Order: sequence, then structure tokens, then C-alpha cells
Amino acid sequence: MRKRLGIDIDGTLTCPTTFVPFINKTLNKNITLDDMTQYDLTPLMGLSEEGFWEWMDEMEPLIYQDAPLANGAKEIVQKWQGEYDLFFISARRNHLFEITNNWFAKQEIDYDHLELLGTHNKISAVKQHNIDLFFEDKHDNAVEISEECQIPVILFDTPYNREPVPKGVHRVSNWFEAEQIVQTILHSTSMK
Repeated sequence: MRKRLGIDIDGTLTCPTTFVPFINKTLNKNITLDDMTQYDLTPLMGLSEEGFWEWMDEMEPLIYQDAPLANGAKEIVQKWQGEYDLFFISARRNHLFEITNNWFAKQEIDYDHLELLGTHNKISAVKQHNIDLFFEDKHDNAVEISEECQIPVILFDTPYNREPVPKGVHRVSNWFEAEQIVQTILHSTSMK
């Protein structure tokens, strides 16, 4: 049976800088990825929670329709298409499904399953789909998925997720490092 990879989209498959130009242009800011030292962007953006979601309602479709891929993501994921089952599980809200699906087609990335949860809590989806290994950029998600689901998680390093990680979470700088870890983990005898 083929191994099933669970892959987050934003900040994992896509470049973690995707939101930066939109924040800078629409809110008259001058931030960089290095300024994003926490996952919650509301303080950096100078918005309330309500203001943030108003901004997201307006900007998400524009941001997601042309989101740039992370370096190496397309090459590695396309290579895995025939080897693993690819389940993309995102916190994006479900009304963005068509935009997201169109983006995958435009990027020429096929998948076995695409799920937009509308929440950062991915544990039930990971369990429901029997994911063997997950890819994430949100620190607490990575830790919770690894510990609760007892699977390895690859955490893509960014300024907003630099807290310590437990043994089951593997921090990487890019998709090429991720591919090496996947080969080690999925082809070792310790993998369940």
C-alpha cells in the first residue's frame, strides 16, 4: 500500500512570503518575512481580529490565485505523484476551493485529495485520511499532529515557527531537505 502524505498549502507548498507584498501594498507597511516572528499577523498588520478577517475576505482570492510556490516544491511534489498518495489539507476556508483547485491546475500539480478545513485544527483530517507523514509551517500544528497522530511531521522553517520541536517533528529549510528526510523516514524499518 502506498504511503499517504498530508501537505499543508500556505507557507509550506507556497512561499512563506506570499502575503508580504499584499500586506505592504494594501496596509502601507514595509515588512519582510523576517519581521513575521509569530504566526498571528494581526499585531504586525496593525489590525484587530475583526479587521484582519475583513482584510482576508477581500484579499484571500487575490493572494491565493497566483501564490508563488516554495523553492523546489513543484519539482519534488511532481516527482512524488506516482510514488505516494498526496493529500493537501489546508486551513483555508472552503469557499476558496475553486480558486485553490484552479491554482493546482495552473501549477500542474496533481493530487489525490484536496481539503480546505476553515480551521487550523488538522488532527481529525489527518486521522480520517490515515496520513503517514505531514508537512506543515505552523509550529503548534506540527507538534500537535506529531504527538496526537503519532506520525512524523516535516516543519518548514520560518521566522514565525522557531520554537523548539519534539523528536517526531523534523525542521527543514526547503523542499530538497524535506525530500531527503521523507526518503529516510518512509524507507526505514521503523516506519509503521
